[in-house]
Amino acid sequence: MKMNQKKSLRSFLMLLFIAAITAIHAQDIPVKKEKFPSYFGLQVRPIFPTQFIGSSTTTLTKDEFSSTITQKMGYSFGGTVRAGLTKLISLETGINFTQRNFDITMSVADSGVFATNNISFISYDVPLNALIYIQLDQHFFMNASMGAALTYKPTNVGVLTLPGSYHSFTHTGKVSRKGGLDLNANIGFEYRTEKSGFFYIGGSARVPFKPLFDLIAQYKYQGYKNTIYGEIDGSYLALDFKYFFPNIRNKGIQFKRGPIL
Repeated sequence: MKMNQKKSLRSFLMLLFIAAITAIHAQDIPVKKEKFPSYFGLQVRPIFPTQFIGSSTTTLTKDEFSSTITQKMGYSFGGTVRAGLTKLISLETGINFTQRNFDITMSVADSGVFATNNISFISYDVPLNALIYIQLDQHFFMNASMGAALTYKPTNVGVLTLPGSYHSFTHTGKVSRKGGLDLNANIGFEYRTEKSGFFYIGGSARVPFKPLFDLIAQYKYQGYKNTIYGEIDGSYLALDFKYFFPNIRNKGIQFKRGPIL
């Protein structure tokens, strides 16, 4: 399963690289000047689970077997495109890779068996947000946005704890639907320069409308099995860092449209 995650990450990086090259090349082709330009940028965000907008800890118990999974700090990165509609309103979209990390603790009552492990879960998302600016001075802007994000969860995940011993544990994160939809909200500040681009810092919240995955936890002791089920939320807050490339007109030989174009 970890090999599938590495292949997915490599595919995502290749897709992001192609999108960046295409966007930068498109800026060098002179077309009719847009009144409200569009920008391409990159973003990175550390993500922090919190109890304020969801459940970061889930405890499952059945008979003597108990298991707790806790979402820890993760990260997300990707490309973003901002399309201007008016001077103070834009649409923002892009594509992002997100990795959520979880700690797992498990125990069996009256047996003295206790163990820990961890698991990671990856997903991709394409947000679509309506963004509103508030200009603070010549270069500083405050903005807020809200929208939805289409998500794709490519694979199940799983981890085996204490293999080969008398007591063993299996935890599986099963994806019931690969596609999903999240609520997405952002607020932040940006510094704009004509030649160096835009620099943004802010915060965001992400709340899935459906569980991130179904958790199946199983305890085995020789021929005995005990299985419990639960749902993992996956909501988080994040600190956002974005950089938008400047739109610079090529000063060299310009491409001229012919009769076919």
